[in-house]
Amino acid sequence: MKKPTHDEMAEVARDLGMHMSAAEIDTFLGLMDGTVAAYSALEDLPDELPIVKYPRTPGYQPPPDENPYNAWYVKSRIEGAPTGPLKGKTFAIKDNICVAGVPMMNGSSTLQGYLPDVDATLVTRILDAGGTVLGKSHCEHFCFSGGSHTGSIGPVINPHKPGYSSGGSSSGSAALVAAGDVDMAIGSDQGGSIRMPSSWCGTVGMKATHGLVPYSGIMAIEATLDHIGPITATVADNALLLDVIAGSDGLDPRQIEVKRGDYMSALNQSLKGMRIGVVREGFGHANSEADVDAAVRKAAAQFGALGATVEEVSIPMHSVGMIIWSSIAHEGATTQMMHGNGFGFNWKGLYVTSLQRAHDAWRQRADELSDTVKLTILFGHHVLKKYRGHHYAKAQNLNRRLRAAYDEALSSYDLLLMPTTPMKATKIPPADCGPEESCARGLEMIANTAPFDASGHPAISIPCGTSKGLPIGLMLIGRHWDEATIYRAAHAYEQSVGGGATAGRKQTGRRRR
Repeated sequence: MKKPTHDEMAEVARDLGMHMSAAEIDTFLGLMDGTVAAYSALEDLPDELPIVKYPRTPGYQPPPDENPYNAWYVKSRIEGAPTGPLKGKTFAIKDNICVAGVPMMNGSSTLQGYLPDVDATLVTRILDAGGTVLGKSHCEHFCFSGGSHTGSIGPVINPHKPGYSSGGSSSGSAALVAAGDVDMAIGSDQGGSIRMPSSWCGTVGMKATHGLVPYSGIMAIEATLDHIGPITATVADNALLLDVIAGSDGLDPRQIEVKRGDYMSALNQSLKGMRIGVVREGFGHANSEADVDAAVRKAAAQFGALGATVEEVSIPMHSVGMIIWSSIAHEGATTQMMHGNGFGFNWKGLYVTSLQRAHDAWRQRADELSDTVKLTILFGHHVLKKYRGHHYAKAQNLNRRLRAAYDEALSSYDLLLMPTTPMKATKIPPADCGPEESCARGLEMIANTAPFDASGHPAISIPCGTSKGLPIGLMLIGRHWDEATIYRAAHAYEQSVGGGATAGRKQTGRRRR
């Protein structure tokens, strides 16, 4: 740490709107001697980081014949504990998650070459439970796209249909599970990024209650929207993985009064007595496809055949949820993900300082950002500069009303039901498409998923059929901390339609390659 020069401090004063004489600047520079010394001493202290427990190598970027869907970023086999509930299960870890010593780029060329020095809490939990990590899955550019075309190393292809999107931003994770390359994967979800690719790839994706799974060691977008969770081929595997990764770690301030459930015991239970509300506002969007709405309504009737009471319910605030989410996402992501180098300030927990330093490179390489990230931060920076956070603050206030509207409906129903995405997977736009097409394909599918990132309610996407060779996803939403009831209903439905196999999961024979 070097003491600022006179000219540097004069520039800082001007940035802050202060008018100082040369003598005043020198006076304040003299007063900073003790602070500079403290900062210098801090730099000499060792960082306080979790211990990395399991050996691994940096791995390698697989060639196209090993990576036909472009879903892998890096392959690196990490063997977990010799025993445990996940022994024999293989995993892909989304590439916004730190895995020590294995390259991480979070979909962006500006971060490419970064090697984390820690394992995220959930990675350690998976390995402690006996899981085997096979590598890092591709994700979208800084995870800010619902399509799978924005990553710097090219699009991720839907295993069900060449040329179609696998969804985003956990694009690689869902594609690898759908292709049978891994048993389970981890995704993150700030606007639907676990559930949307699960909808389009025919996998099971759970966005648990905000804070149930620790976000420690993961590059954030916005702390009040950040969720992390499992993507799997079956509901049972999903419940098993959540059982391993859920619970407080003492490092994540998102975790407040966490309440774990008994997820595995919820499986193989009758739906008799369960009440499910089919949310009217989740259907009939301007871009809704008729076959998607029809398939989800047919599945809703199947829940009734299994013993649940299924009724339509209206939640008008659901249509306002996207408006509330948008302000939080634009300003919050600009502040934390970009200006705050993925971590920001004013919270206690695990800061991965090496990631903060590496992510700073975006400032010198902003032209390389994806169109969806550019759109977000261009507008986010503008409104922060012009309106000083007013809209973000108002959106957070209104978010309490949104949460209360869902809670009121959930006081009469055990679960809410709607399509995960209004449409099936869309075609991947050409590489030379303009910002209009790129942003449209990246943001058009989030109307039903994003409001629950704002409200924090748990929500799962399960496959409920196919149309034109593409999966259709159904979303179940539950009360805070009540993932068990979601699993109870999802598993009963899955078993009734053939254990998930008829819901569209594609097997390619590339398992554990």
